[in-house]
Amino acid sequence: MATILVTGAAGYLGTHTLVELLQTGHQVVAIDNFCNSKPAALERVCALTGCAPIFHRVDIRDRENLAAVFEQHDIDAVIHFAALKAVGESVVQPLRYYQNNLSGTLNLLACMQQAGVRRIVFSSSATVYRDANGVPFKEDSPLGPSSPYGQTKLMMENIMRDLAVSEPGWHIALLRYFNPVGAHESGMIGEDPSGIPNNLMPFISQVAVGKRPELMIFGADYDTVDGTGVRDYIHVVDLAQAHVKALDLLHGEPETITLNLGAGRGYSVLQVVAAFSRACGMPIPYRVAERRSGDIAIFFADPAEAEKRMGWKVVRTLDDMCRDTWRWQQLNPDGYPDL
Repeated sequence: MATILVTGAAGYLGTHTLVELLQTGHQVVAIDNFCNSKPAALERVCALTGCAPIFHRVDIRDRENLAAVFEQHDIDAVIHFAALKAVGESVVQPLRYYQNNLSGTLNLLACMQQAGVRRIVFSSSATVYRDANGVPFKEDSPLGPSSPYGQTKLMMENIMRDLAVSEPGWHIALLRYFNPVGAHESGMIGEDPSGIPNNLMPFISQVAVGKRPELMIFGADYDTVDGTGVRDYIHVVDLAQAHVKALDLLHGEPETITLNLGAGRGYSVLQVVAAFSRACGMPIPYRVAERRSGDIAIFFADPAEAEKRMGWKVVRTLDDMCRDTWRWQQLNPDGYPDL
C-alpha cells in the first residue's frame, strides 16, 4: 500500500482519516504542530487501530523541517488538512489566517515539488461558494467567499490549479466539505474545540453535558420548514472515507478534480436539536436571538459528482451523527486530556 503524508493529522478530520488509512493498510506519516490539537488524539488513533503512524512534530510553515520529512520518507501522496479554520476568528484576525494558511501550503507544495511527489488531496470548504440561497451547490456554482478563511481556501485551490497547468503530471483532488459533525462510533476520538465552539453540533453537545446553560439560535424567521437555518451535515467518518477513495482517483491520468462532499440535503437547527434530544434522552434548552449578519436560510450540496467519480456517498444519518457526538461528549466531557 501507499505511504501517505497527512498534515494537521491530530485534528478532528485528521484523526478520523488516519483511522481509515491505517485500517485499509496504508503506511502513514503524520505531522502536526498541535496549535489546535493535542498529542492524546494520536494516542487514541493508535489504540483504535493497533498501529501507529510515523509522527513528526512539524509546523508546515517551517520549510527546513518540512523538507526533512520528505527526505526521510518515500511519500506517495499527501492529504493536506493543516490550516486555521474558524470563520469568525478569520474576520477578526485576517492577517494570521492569510499568513498561516497560504504560507504553509506554499511551503508544502514546494517541498512536494522538490521531492517529486505529485499527488495531493486538499481539504477545501463549501465556504468558497458565493451565497445563493435555497439551491444545491454544484462544483461549478459561482464562487465568492464571504470570510478571510473562505478566501484562503479558494486561494489555495487556485494555487494548486496554476501549479498543475504550469507543470504537467500533478494529480490533485480538491474536496469541498459542507458541515462535518459526529465522532468515531467508539467515542475515543471526536471534535475537541478550544474555547467557545464555532459550530452547532459541539455547542449542542456541551449544553447537553452541562458545560453550557443553553444553545443560542440565531434567527427563527427564515423561509424554512421551521424558521431556522438549514445546513448540510456530513458524518466525519463518511468524510474520512471519502479521502481514502480520493487517493484512488490520483492514480489515473494527471488532472485536477473538484468534488463536493455533503449529504445532498439539509437539516434545520431545530431538527438537529430534536435529533440530539433523542440521542441524549433530555431536552436541549435554547434561546432565539436575532439573525447574524451574512447568514442565509438554506445551504446544501449537490454531491452527485463525488458519487460518479468515486462511488462515494454518505451512509450515516442525522441520528447517527447525534448519537456518536453524544457518546464522545459523555466519555470526554473536557475533550482530550493534556499529556
